[in-house]
Amino acid sequence: MSLSLANPKFRVAICGAGIGGLALAVTLGKFADQDIHIDLYEAHDTITTTGAGITIPSRTSEVLKELGMYEEISRVSTKPPSFSHVPKYRRSNISQGGFEWFQQIPTLMSSNMHRQHLMDTLKQYLPSSCSLHFNKRLTRYDKQLSGSLILHFADDSTSTTDVLIGADGVHSSVRKTLFETLDRDVVDPSKIRHYTDPSWTGTLVYRTVFPAKKLSDLDPNNVALKDFVIFCGMGKHVVSYPISQGTLINVVAFVTDGEKAGTPFEGCWVSSVSHEEVQEPYQDFEPAVKNLLKCSESTSRWALHVVNELPLFASDRVALMGDACHAMTPYFGAGAGQAMEDAFVLGRLLAHPLTTLDSVPAALKAYQDIRLPFSQFVARESARTGRMYDFDMSSTANVQEELEIQKEKIFAQWEWEGKDSPITEWLEAERKLQDSMGVRDDCA
Repeated sequence: MSLSLANPKFRVAICGAGIGGLALAVTLGKFADQDIHIDLYEAHDTITTTGAGITIPSRTSEVLKELGMYEEISRVSTKPPSFSHVPKYRRSNISQGGFEWFQQIPTLMSSNMHRQHLMDTLKQYLPSSCSLHFNKRLTRYDKQLSGSLILHFADDSTSTTDVLIGADGVHSSVRKTLFETLDRDVVDPSKIRHYTDPSWTGTLVYRTVFPAKKLSDLDPNNVALKDFVIFCGMGKHVVSYPISQGTLINVVAFVTDGEKAGTPFEGCWVSSVSHEEVQEPYQDFEPAVKNLLKCSESTSRWALHVVNELPLFASDRVALMGDACHAMTPYFGAGAGQAMEDAFVLGRLLAHPLTTLDSVPAALKAYQDIRLPFSQFVARESARTGRMYDFDMSSTANVQEELEIQKEKIFAQWEWEGKDSPITEWLEAERKLQDSMGVRDDCA
């Protein structure tokens, strides 16, 4: 997969071969051809992923089309008419039986798929200009007087690059080094830990995937067999939808204690749990939820952590993307999509003819100016949406009235998906790069 490049304009190191890192390598390969040599470093001995189901929103599909991957992704995704992608919301914290609260107004259609299928497709599109390195967990980097960067890995090896992109997730070593080495007049030293350390949301997330037949045998009329369903209750909710052409059911169950948000989480962030643990919090939920959770297999529990809002995504020749700079709650199912949008805008900018090694900082600044405000907006609104799913209401005096108010608020929460597009963002980023280089649009 690697090729010796005679005269690349610069070298880019990507730390993290997750969805964002892979998408960036694919974007660079498509738009820079052989002009950029890519080193893709993965901490594990193979490219793998955690979690199962993933949502591909309409705006992310635009990126896939630009990368020439859309048709292949479509073949392995689950989309109409297989089942309804328009979420059905139920009030489920009624043990005798819940009821459909409302159905999302269909606007922009999305599709769902197994996360590993997306990873496998991205791997197939890695360019020959990309060298893939396994068992390379970055611990820190050092900047040389020449401007190049020395990367230090956990196995005591080192490597050199011209540009470093941190796609290394919520625990990002690139983020940690970036903020710890910034000039003190750029960032308040007292806030460095706030930026480098992930923050627990007070939420525990239970994830499981199981064969749809298992649920159909137990409860053949369960609404989760065909539909995207969000079962809502006080302080907790369950999201369920079919994946893999409807043969599997993906379930994500949330339990939140708002008072614990921002406190340290004691114990392992990810662990395997028993059937009893995942079922216990939902004893007051409707039978459809109880049956759904009875089918759980190999359930894992995640302490949901996020990255606090950062004041910047880039400095000099180093930039952050994806969960490394905006790890967010999953209530929009937008984390992977936002990482791919980062990758598309960032990759197009680095591949741009105007971007030389000397102008890399200008390209990274244009990326930051476009992607920081939007991705942080999505992260904030995702957290707000999760509170709505957990019936975080202003009053319980008139439950029906409050439910109607919450319904309208949830409708409004999804309006961002139809605003602009990654293509529009890229064009705006290109204009910013041109402006910084003193190049007018008609001369570029």
